Amino acid sequence: MSTIFAIALGCAAGGLALLGSVIVLVVLCLRHRKRTSDSSESNSSGQAFSEMRGARRLTLEELRSATNNFSSSNLIGHGMFGDVFNGLLQNGTVIAVKTRHSPPSQEFIQEVNYLSSIGHRNLVNFLGYCQENGMQMLVYEYVPNGSVSTHLHGNSHGPGVRLEFKQRLSIAHGTAKGLSHLHSLTPPAVHMNFKTANVLVDEDFIPKVADAGIRGLLDRIGVACPSSRISNDPFLGPRGKESMVFSIQSDIYSFGVFLVELISGRKAVVDQSIIEWIAG
Repeated sequence: MSTIFAIALGCAAGGLALLGSVIVLVVLCLRHRKRTSDSSESNSSGQAFSEMRGARRLTLEELRSATNNFSSSNLIGHGMFGDVFNGLLQNGTVIAVKTRHSPPSQEFIQEVNYLSSIGHRNLVNFLGYCQENGMQMLVYEYVPNGSVSTHLHGNSHGPGVRLEFKQRLSIAHGTAKGLSHLHSLTPPAVHMNFKTANVLVDEDFIPKVADAGIRGLLDRIGVACPSSRISNDPFLGPRGKESMVFSIQSDIYSFGVFLVELISGRKAVVDQSIIEWIAG
């Protein structure tokens, strides 16, 4: 976890003293809490997910009922996997359903079983899947308080909400723990699409990394990400854009951009890289 911050600090070297101070504070916080919090979180989440013994299969009928037949009023976004709907299962669980049109495949089942095994308090909880009638769906817990990006910059529904310094520090801390958990797996899980829009916060502003494993899932079932989306991604480093090879190092670069955006409040954009801005 401290490695993530060290490399992120390197990305922002020569920049604002505030950012350096924040990163140092987060490192100290992580070191102080690592032994107790990491063991309890990994044990509890690992136990819960091992009890699943593979991803839970939900029926298309269940998900139609939960989302009001995928009503436009339940549509909450569009992601790399496809349209995202919120819904309510009969047992009272509020969910987010990612949907895409695709023929059935065994590779998809293998991938969702893998997703069900990587739970952590700072990752959005994967609940199950559906593969019926030419549709593939991923079902997650619904995180009610939006993304870090929305809180920083707002959206079409309104302006952003000012985050207090303590909230930003807590978000940086929890996000680092979620990303570090992915990298600590054997083999390491590379996020490949890490950004402020993919870090959600719950009602207590506990951060949860979203879309972990989605790009890898799509790659392995033969769905290529549009090259325009990659070339226009300010969170992806130059090497990743050139080689299209994703690694822990590319995630760490993205995390560095995330940190600068989180603390500075400046939006990462393609025409002037936020790293170039802070360095120059």
